Amino acid sequence: MSKKQTTAPTFEAMLQELTTIVQQLEQGDLPLETSLQQFEQGIHLVRLSQQQLQAAEQKVQMLVQQQGSEQLVPFAPLTGE
Repeated sequence: MSKKQTTAPTFEAMLQELTTIVQQLEQGDLPLETSLQQFEQGIHLVRLSQQQLQAAEQKVQMLVQQQGSEQLVPFAPLTGE
């Protein structure tokens, strides 16, 4: 017997699939049933993405600690200067 290991798609892969779904739905060329299926898949991907983002946020909060207590540090994006 072999067990299938199911791994969640990466955040980037889900974002790409969501982009594709939105583009297809915006075109309006899909039959109603297909549109509903695509919409349902999009909602599923959004929920999975939110879970991954929440997990990442929790990891960051755990890693950024000062003297035994959590301290959130604002994200400072790199500038091209």
